[in-house]
Amino acid sequence: MSIAKLEHEISGSHSRHDDRRRLRVVHHRERVNLPAAERAVRDLLLALGRDPSSPHLADTPRRVAMSFTEMLTPREFDLTTFPNDEHYDELVLAKSIPVQSLCEHHMLPFTGVAHVGYLPGERILGLSKLARVVELFARDLQVQERLTVQVAGWLQEHLAPKGVGVVIEAEHMCMSLRGVQARGSRTITSSVHGLLREDARSRQEFFTLTRGI
Repeated sequence: MSIAKLEHEISGSHSRHDDRRRLRVVHHRERVNLPAAERAVRDLLLALGRDPSSPHLADTPRRVAMSFTEMLTPREFDLTTFPNDEHYDELVLAKSIPVQSLCEHHMLPFTGVAHVGYLPGERILGLSKLARVVELFARDLQVQERLTVQVAGWLQEHLAPKGVGVVIEAEHMCMSLRGVQARGSRTITSSVHGLLREDARSRQEFFTLTRGI
């Protein structure tokens, strides 16, 4: 699904404070075939009894194909980390990171928020990168359970913290707009690693803080 490639490292030879490490993160998926996607949308309109040549629908296949391309293509970014010079050993938590993804069963959106926390080890992470990692996995055909596990596992592997925790709360349009039509219902999933899983006090702190929204 993704490749994390070490692109450049500043070793700190000029300053002991300049020891940034940059990990270039790129997705590894098949590119969207736009012409084929447009043809598929046109065929779908016909199957639904609509005339794709009508003035209001003439450009719909292109718009839909471009929309799905955007929603399924994560942006590349640099995962920048810094030395934990102050030996900070308490929880770092970014709350209410916007999440939007596509349910792989119905190809309808699910939207909500992610709360991502970690206990630093030798390095700390630029805070905006937590949101970037969420997007990396959210821009795909997904189920919420997998998305939660992927974000937590990826951070544990590439940041090597003492612990990682991820909670995602989302409303699924496949439940709100169709079927049971349970509007406003939200699904909550979680994944924890390291001390946030093994240490009862750290685990309690993480889940208490994510609930205090």
